[in-house]
Amino acid sequence: MMRKETLPRTLGELKQSGYQSRSVKDEIRANLICKLKKKENPFPGIIGYDDTVIPDTERALLSRHNILFLGLRGQAKTRMARQMVDLLDEYMPIVAGSEINDDPFRPLSHHARTLIAEKGDDTPIEWVHRSERYGEKLATPDVSVADLIGDIDPIKAANLRLSFADERAIHFGIIPRSNRGIFVINELPDLQARIQVALFNILQEGDIQIRGFKLRLPLDILFVFTANPEDYTNRGSIVTPLKDRIESQIITHYPRTIDVAMQITEQEAQVLPEQASMIQVPDLIKRLIEQVAFEARSSEYVDQKSGVSARLTISAYENLMSTAERRCILNNEHSTQARVTDLLGIIPSITGKIELVYEGEQEGPAQVAYHLLDKAIRNQFVQYFPNPETFKKKKTSATAEENPYKIITQWFDKGNRLQLQPDAPDKIWEQQLNSVHGLRDVARKYYPRAQGKEILLLMEFLLYGLAAYSLISKKQVETTIQFSDLLGNIMNFNIENDQDEEDDEDKDEDY
Repeated sequence: MMRKETLPRTLGELKQSGYQSRSVKDEIRANLICKLKKKENPFPGIIGYDDTVIPDTERALLSRHNILFLGLRGQAKTRMARQMVDLLDEYMPIVAGSEINDDPFRPLSHHARTLIAEKGDDTPIEWVHRSERYGEKLATPDVSVADLIGDIDPIKAANLRLSFADERAIHFGIIPRSNRGIFVINELPDLQARIQVALFNILQEGDIQIRGFKLRLPLDILFVFTANPEDYTNRGSIVTPLKDRIESQIITHYPRTIDVAMQITEQEAQVLPEQASMIQVPDLIKRLIEQVAFEARSSEYVDQKSGVSARLTISAYENLMSTAERRCILNNEHSTQARVTDLLGIIPSITGKIELVYEGEQEGPAQVAYHLLDKAIRNQFVQYFPNPETFKKKKTSATAEENPYKIITQWFDKGNRLQLQPDAPDKIWEQQLNSVHGLRDVARKYYPRAQGKEILLLMEFLLYGLAAYSLISKKQVETTIQFSDLLGNIMNFNIENDQDEEDDEDKDEDY
């Protein structure tokens, strides 16, 4: 690690040190090669891209290409771009006072050229840390050419008594100020087409044009763009000539397995130390949360062009922890384990993270969220227990040994009901689950080594899974989850509907 105090302070000292300037793309390429030789990961913390996006990015940087990351929201596009800063040299020399990071050996601005002409080897040098060599702009419809490239500054011209034809009257935009660094434009399609056109020369010829000035500034910048697929919305698209000038287009993607998704969520979730020490989250619960996102990415109710961000599961995990923590606080308990019932607390995280198609809007965001949760339980259930569908297809004479769930469903068929209170203390929760005849026996049959809260969680999961496969009924009554037999529930529902109709007729007669 360099010490800034020991670095050359004048142009003469810089020459004597043997320093040689190089383009930012050559600099990144050289530092990347060093990392690859040392088997170091140039993008630490990026999970799930080891065989896809990261190798593509490394190839693009070795080729000295400008890059377009194309993918749906929440796919770490901006994070990848920001981490490229670590591939820059720790410090870079510039002419002191330069607005555009002038290379002391290749000055571009009027300020730098004049200063070097006056002072020669005594020209003062400043050193810029790599963290300051990064510029980023979120593309919005109101972004102007002046914001990005620059414009004539009439106040500056008046104060310095300059003509508008004087180069010194120019106020440089964010792109020239990012010279010899990395510049990122997020959501490129949102940039108006006429603004995108202004980038043509910078990308191809490496110069800028401001208000007709005959000004050639061969800027040295690595450009990184991020964008959603062009058909994401009707807001705009990337104009074809600009896309043609971006040498490498890299397609990003969501986690492809539950295990990878779990790693991302655990890494990114903001969980307080006191929450982590108080609440145990079993692997089963973590998988259910991730499965919700997987279900949303294939749901007919969710707009697939919009995507389902990894932020959904991150927020859901945080909400799950808070749900269990709140229960602990209410019951004056010092520790607890997350339950399947606690997943009701993640509904707000789902509704705020999905874009619905017309059918989904008709259902309503909350109902779609419950539907996704049920599907997640259904799909994960067969990873832990036998598929109930296989027993549905067998003859009714199937024995209890053939259908392991029959002992549970028969208990409900006798008119028994179970009411689970989401905020119930652990002891009450255990009593409620143990009241269901055969529930513990079935869980123990497939997990004989499970003990304590682990077996209780499997028992609870059995109930939710059987309800998801329509072997028993599950409904939410105010703050209670009620499990009962399926047929009896349907009959009760019909009776309630008939009663409602009679009440409506009475009301009509009253009017």
